[in-house]
Amino acid sequence: MENAKNTTHHRKIIHIDMDAFYASVEQRDNPELRGKAIAVGGSPEGRGGVVATASYEARKFGVRSAMPSKKALQLCPEVIFVRPRFAAYKEVSQKIREIFRRYTDLIEPLSLDEAYLDVTQDKQNIGSAIDIAKLIKQAIKDELQLTASAGVSINKFVAKIASDMNKPDGLTFIGPSSIESFMEKLAVEKFFGVGKVTAEKMKKMGLFTGADLKQLPEDEMVKHFGKAGRFYYQIARGIDNREVQPNRETKSIGAEDTFPYDLTEIDEMNIELDKLSQTVANRLQQYQLKGRTITLKIKYGDFKQITRNYSVTDPVGDFGVISQTAKNLLLATEPEGKRIRLLGVTLSNFGEITLKQKKTDHPDQLELF
Repeated sequence: MENAKNTTHHRKIIHIDMDAFYASVEQRDNPELRGKAIAVGGSPEGRGGVVATASYEARKFGVRSAMPSKKALQLCPEVIFVRPRFAAYKEVSQKIREIFRRYTDLIEPLSLDEAYLDVTQDKQNIGSAIDIAKLIKQAIKDELQLTASAGVSINKFVAKIASDMNKPDGLTFIGPSSIESFMEKLAVEKFFGVGKVTAEKMKKMGLFTGADLKQLPEDEMVKHFGKAGRFYYQIARGIDNREVQPNRETKSIGAEDTFPYDLTEIDEMNIELDKLSQTVANRLQQYQLKGRTITLKIKYGDFKQITRNYSVTDPVGDFGVISQTAKNLLLATEPEGKRIRLLGVTLSNFGEITLKQKKTDHPDQLELF
């Protein structure tokens, strides 16, 4: 493997991912919910909203995060909808970070329930990233009565994939000598950063695994997948030189979806905007953030992409304002008669006030992580 052969000293990276975090906190705090199928978020009787997290009991029926509550109810009629308590989740998250800090200060949170840790030089001179991951998992279990899964490797990408391999309460190590063969066997849809549409495009090109991706030269990858192609070329070889960034600042929070067929009816588009706006509102609550700029992203059937955004004076974070603003921005683009394959909603401008309505007709840069 290029990375392993040419590098003498490897980083020691751990990715910690809490197991069904919101749902697990609710089951811990309410004994009546233990062992039952619960969905945090959404609403009883499928009246609206989306699921933020489902317990493992609900996941057995196919209930997943970001799923409309109506669909969750269809899949699992006995599911119990629980109102999110983001303040409680944030408090638990802070206690988890305190456990992390016993071993390293190089912590990059991705959300309340997952983070990267660089333990190349750990505070307690333990030396073994696997042993540190075991100690962290045990501390979370003993002190917080929750379980976490851990992935251990020499870079962020592989560690993140590893943490998802043996959930719940798993620990997976993928060492330098194993990375290349591991990536070759990995299905393209398992590559973090490859969405449903990109995965389908890859499969139509005969690309089903990392080994298939390695057959394409870098310029071909870029030709077919743009800027992301360079990333796929590198990661198919297990190469990821990104550092753990402990001071990464959240600049925007958003959600987007590519549809299995082009939307042509405004009512359909508005339903999708409601789903996306609810997801964004949930994430804003999770981070306890409000913003001033709401951005709508549209990709048409011919792959032309535009964004429209609108800034307000007072910070907002509730579903109603985000959803209505997104719908107004959509109407301003005169969507009648157009075919839309993707919609996205983002809230940003958490800092200074900028009073302006801006239009841009160029695609946003792809953010893989």
